[in-house]
Amino acid sequence: MAAYQTVVVGTDGSDSSFRAVDRAAVVAADAGARLVIVCAYYPASRGDVDRAQDVLREEAYQVVGSAPAEDTLQSARDRAAKQGARDIDTVAVVGEPVESLRKVVSERSADLLVVGNRGLNTLAGRLLGSVPSEAARKSGVDVLIVHTT
Repeated sequence: MAAYQTVVVGTDGSDSSFRAVDRAAVVAADAGARLVIVCAYYPASRGDVDRAQDVLREEAYQVVGSAPAEDTLQSARDRAAKQGARDIDTVAVVGEPVESLRKVVSERSADLLVVGNRGLNTLAGRLLGSVPSEAARKSGVDVLIVHTT
């Protein structure tokens, strides 16, 4: 029996999150596990997204509309397939990242959650919480935090 049956990984379309997808794909391929790639988003108009990205700069990776979520998931799927993952699902979820990941982990009975370390050692991450630290605390399953920054 393989160590993991279902691996969930989150992506927001950033280079950092795509590196987490790459690692998750390798783990899933090695274990013969299903890979579920999740993109959490809030629906937004293109103008809203552009304005938010101008203001947020490096933190803008969290700003995405519904169409970019689909594009992000397709890019992540392509990357995962190149890393050897064969059984790949993608899920776009309206909501904030940690709760969206927890929801998919529960719904898919996943036994491993993979996230990148982006935000883990930033001042904002320490004060407000970061996706990797919140996911590790709240997921209820094994969490692999991939060094992506």
